[in-house]
Amino acid sequence: MTYRAPAAEIRFILDHVVPLAPVAATDRFADATPETVESVLTEAARLCNEVLAPMNRNGDTHPARLENGVVRASAGFDAGYRAIADGGWVAVSAPQDFGGMGLPQTLCVALNDMISGACLALGLNPLLTQGQIEALEHHADAAMKALYLPKLISGEWSGTMNLTEPQAGSDVGALRTRAEPKADGTYAITGQKIFISWGDSDLTANICHLVLARLPDGAPGTRGISLFMVPKYIPDESGNPGLPNSLKVVSLEHKMGLHGSPTCVMAFEGATGWMVGAPHKGMAAMFTMMNNARLAVGMQGIGVAEAAFQKALAYAQDRNQMGPIVQHPDVRRMLATMKAEVFAARAIAIACAVALDMAGATGDPVWSARAALLTPIAKAYGTDVGIRVADTGIQVHGGMGFVEETGAAQFLRDVRVTSIYEGTNGIQAMDLVGRKMMDEGDAAFRLLEEIQDHAEAARDRLPDLAGQVWAAAETLREATEMLLTQGTEDRFAGAVPYLGAFARVLGAHFHLRAAMAGGTAREALARVYLSRILPAHAPLLEEARVGASDLFALSVEDLAS
Repeated sequence: MTYRAPAAEIRFILDHVVPLAPVAATDRFADATPETVESVLTEAARLCNEVLAPMNRNGDTHPARLENGVVRASAGFDAGYRAIADGGWVAVSAPQDFGGMGLPQTLCVALNDMISGACLALGLNPLLTQGQIEALEHHADAAMKALYLPKLISGEWSGTMNLTEPQAGSDVGALRTRAEPKADGTYAITGQKIFISWGDSDLTANICHLVLARLPDGAPGTRGISLFMVPKYIPDESGNPGLPNSLKVVSLEHKMGLHGSPTCVMAFEGATGWMVGAPHKGMAAMFTMMNNARLAVGMQGIGVAEAAFQKALAYAQDRNQMGPIVQHPDVRRMLATMKAEVFAARAIAIACAVALDMAGATGDPVWSARAALLTPIAKAYGTDVGIRVADTGIQVHGGMGFVEETGAAQFLRDVRVTSIYEGTNGIQAMDLVGRKMMDEGDAAFRLLEEIQDHAEAARDRLPDLAGQVWAAAETLREATEMLLTQGTEDRFAGAVPYLGAFARVLGAHFHLRAAMAGGTAREALARVYLSRILPAHAPLLEEARVGASDLFALSVEDLAS
């Protein structure tokens, strides 16, 4: 494993590209001093380099398994998980009142970047727990918080989310899981859920499932859904795991990748659950966890992209074909564009995290709107970059990339699902052009204005790069104005290319900021991005303008003929 956690790169972004300083200047995050940030990044990198990265391959070759109703984690994952939990890494952004560090979400995002690059399969476990912690913090009652949050934050217990059912994938409102009220104030949860990451394991003393279900009087669709806490073991009077709950793992999914992460089919058979939040408001509560997870999944793509790039670079330096292949122009092209895209995606995701922190610390709706706008872009672009870079990494390896023993293929197999779960990238794009444009594009136009203002300020030092960024932002602004005149069907037909164009303009903006702050290497990388990746924004926006009419001119029968 050649992976080295990119702590210095993240620190550069936080210092010069997407500054963390305004977050640390708030009362809420005053503890995020430069010394604290440096310590967190350094120690997290050490954890990833020395403990987690060496077990990544074993998780792939020795998958989690189901034995007598219990999921057994891959060998070595227990030690890796304990290092995460005992080091307090589950608790980075968790509330201090329950044992968390209370640091900015941005640092948690940086941590998940590094853990995902080191061992994505294991990293999924604490990542889901972090999302559950946030959901409970915002929506659970005081008693539930007091019972569950300390144990989740310490890593003694882990958390999952249970949304998907065989007949209800992205259409969550079609779920059939039932919640029957009981005399003692609890609920009997009955139904089946699929694709539950880390739905069971032997790493923690208890597993806490957040489950979407419908009360008897729940309306059809998403408006009638409630959220319930359904633990594997029912806590006793002392808050310790007691009697087993009426739930079980039916099977483990046989997946393309992420073999070390058990993906479970879960059956709830009158299991005891406690409501989280208000009746019929489950989607609002779950979306707190899902939005946390969407940014985190974007970081998964970026983390794996970083690892795939590092492996490809090391191979290109060692592999001789008429000299080291790193000297060949096409190999250099692949490596340079890989590095440029990873930087852009990482900066976009960190910008989203900073906006979330500023919104939480100040209550300013402008920051909230910025975070909402960036979330689907960070998720979709981060995971698309993860897939592209991992695929290119195989190409750099040539024939050896297609041979499993090199490990290059694992990155692509592992990261491929990230564009699918937590809302497919198509759903992210439709969210961007739909819900996130309900403000008549105000948040988007504010961001584009900032990009153009910075480009104007950069003209004296880097006139050619600044001009390209300004022009691309102007093209995107015009396309956004056009988008706002389209009907829903036409918007959705062009949503994916529009998001791709937006991401490339953002990436160019952050590369320009890096070039202004860094030396010749930063400028050279920015030139790679602006000359080879940014130009794709124009044809993508042309596609976004086309609408849906040509797609539906082809009937289903035409497609099948």
